Amino acid sequence: MRAISQDVLGGPEVLKEIELPRPEPGLTEVLVRVHAAGLNPTDWKNRQAGYTVGEPPFVLGWDVSGVVEKVGVGVALLKPGDEVFGMLKYPQGHGSHAEYVAAPSRYFARKPANIDHVQAAAIPLAALTAWESLVDVAGVQAGQRVLIHAAAGGVGHLAVQIAKARGAYVIGTASAPKHDFLRSLGVDEPIDYRTTDFAEAVSDVDVVLETIGGDYGARSAKVLKPGGVIVSLALGLLEEFDTTGIRAETLLVEPDHHAMQEIAALVESGRLRVEIDTVVPLADAAKAHAHGETNSATGKIVLSVVDA
Repeated sequence: MRAISQDVLGGPEVLKEIELPRPEPGLTEVLVRVHAAGLNPTDWKNRQAGYTVGEPPFVLGWDVSGVVEKVGVGVALLKPGDEVFGMLKYPQGHGSHAEYVAAPSRYFARKPANIDHVQAAAIPLAALTAWESLVDVAGVQAGQRVLIHAAAGGVGHLAVQIAKARGAYVIGTASAPKHDFLRSLGVDEPIDYRTTDFAEAVSDVDVVLETIGGDYGARSAKVLKPGGVIVSLALGLLEEFDTTGIRAETLLVEPDHHAMQEIAALVESGRLRVEIDTVVPLADAAKAHAHGETNSATGKIVLSVVDA
């Protein structure tokens, strides 16, 4: 099978297309023919520095949308021919930037019928990150004030919609040219981080989703009301500031069959849509990585593996 791999850490130019044996599904696993695979910041961070997966060679990619080709012993929920989408185990389960993946069946859910594989491949890691942060950890409720940083990004734009689906008032940071997009998602109060200090402009927030790192955690903690919750995606960030009077959590996304079903239901009902920034053929993965590293994408970048 075709796959995108690398022998050394470095820039996009280290990526190359190689041939690998097609995997076989083990007990409770399914073999999925990948039609499209999402690209996330963790992919280019790992390509460049190893980040969470260590030294190459490796095949990156966690987001998957495709068709079940074969099932292992013990799989009861899925059958060959089922269209599925899901996320491989993070961080050690990478490998979706290839023509086939084998993984536990419960890492997947049936693909919503109202979207194609490109759209479906853009959803899992980012939507699971948002869902696990806002629903499982923070328990966002109707009427709460939720601040989402980088609200036009991959995780952010899905987090906005999940928070709105739960009845929250949503404040989102993004550059001014992206504010119309934020409003189209339901953001109640867009903030231009380039011209406005959100820590001065916002107060009495119940939940913050911190996706950026740096000093954003400490500044975000100041806008929380007593007993508020900040969920950070930056490992170690919450150790750097005083969390007295608030709850501070760090989240690393996990596969979750039930959450994927809930996300699929939101998609099918029209309450969750994914914004596709760019679609790039698998063979041109290096171009997709280079674009991702500009931090200019609105929504998600997707690798197309099977031609439409």
